[in-house]
Amino acid sequence: MNGITKDGFPTALPQERALLVGIELDGSIWKVEDSLGELQRLAETAGAEVMATTYQKIDNPNSSFLVGKGKVQEIATLVRNHNCDMVIFDSELNASQQRNLEEAIGVKLLDRTGLILDIFAQRAQTHEGRLQVELAQLEYRLPRLTRLWTHLSRQAVGGVGLRGPGETQLEVDRRRARTRIMQLKEELQQVHIHRELYRRRRKEEGVPVVSLVGYTNAGKSTLLNALAGTDVLVEDKLFATLDPTTRQIKLPQGQEILLTDTVGFIQRLPTTLVAAFRATLEEVSEASLLVHVIDITHPNAQEQAATVDSVLGELGVKGKPVIVALNKIDLMADREPEETSRDFAGRLTAGLDIPSNCIPISAATGLGVALLPGKIQEALGYSLVEVEVTIPYDQSELVDFFHRRGVVDSETYDESGTSIHGRIPSRYRARYANSKH
Repeated sequence: MNGITKDGFPTALPQERALLVGIELDGSIWKVEDSLGELQRLAETAGAEVMATTYQKIDNPNSSFLVGKGKVQEIATLVRNHNCDMVIFDSELNASQQRNLEEAIGVKLLDRTGLILDIFAQRAQTHEGRLQVELAQLEYRLPRLTRLWTHLSRQAVGGVGLRGPGETQLEVDRRRARTRIMQLKEELQQVHIHRELYRRRRKEEGVPVVSLVGYTNAGKSTLLNALAGTDVLVEDKLFATLDPTTRQIKLPQGQEILLTDTVGFIQRLPTTLVAAFRATLEEVSEASLLVHVIDITHPNAQEQAATVDSVLGELGVKGKPVIVALNKIDLMADREPEETSRDFAGRLTAGLDIPSNCIPISAATGLGVALLPGKIQEALGYSLVEVEVTIPYDQSELVDFFHRRGVVDSETYDESGTSIHGRIPSRYRARYANSKH
């Protein structure tokens, strides 16, 4: 509980003690122990202390409790033995299951979705981010509102001649929640319109967008800092980055691109979050190229990579060109100093089902990072058309534009003007139609 010190300052809430409950399902790419390990990191990120874990294999989920009644009794015993304040399930519970479990166990119940939403609420920094999180939380909580005020029954309203059934507190809360949901959706629609205008301008200017995607805590923000020379927040925590960050960088041959750091993905990403973060996730769908950052040192690197691929499929962006950045190789003790990047990448990926177009890097130390812009340039070059033109000196802005938007392979000068041989996005070819070919 919050208290007040003798100096009049509020004291911090004591750390809550949690019991974690996992569910083992057939066909899951994640082992239940690994998923529980991730849930523990989520709980610790949210500020809870994990006291114990348990799990049950489920063939036919119990409609009332998800787990069997015997397991419910075991959970209640573990809660008492470890003096836990709450129980966190590693699966999403429906409203009735959560209510039944709380009544049976006697402490606060959270599921994986509720826990992730709590972390997002702590980490949202921008106005848009806070709107998105609030919307997701309200849509998640609305069906879970319970009759906490049934002892009040219905309140009589008015005086003589105006008596009658009033609203229960539950009905008031639901009505207020629905009203607030409508307001948030309207505000986020304005954000969506603004982002659409911004993206349309970007398309007109022809600046390629490259999105960094990957599992949470894979090192995307560290890589953005390394490539753009920025100081985006970097923490060794899940969902350290929530609000997208975009920076402009130049590729080796001068082409400008926008590099976007996006929110990290996670297994069973709540559908309410995907819907609420539509405008943010559209940055991924609008990108010309994706850089999939994988923490190659993580014991679940394969499962994490598969999860990211699955989320990208849900967003409808599976067909985009992808470069795979195998991050944190500085933590690999078995790397030979004389080993080439290609050989090292091949050895690292021998047991992983990921594309061959990969590059081993350490975003933290810079190892291999200098090779990545060249890879990006090469991948983006597939959408460029070859052009050979001579531009008069009085149209120097076209030379500058070619350098910023295309790739210049050679450039010479004579009395006719500047002759350029290179590649440029096909949409700009018409700009050079009046130049000599």
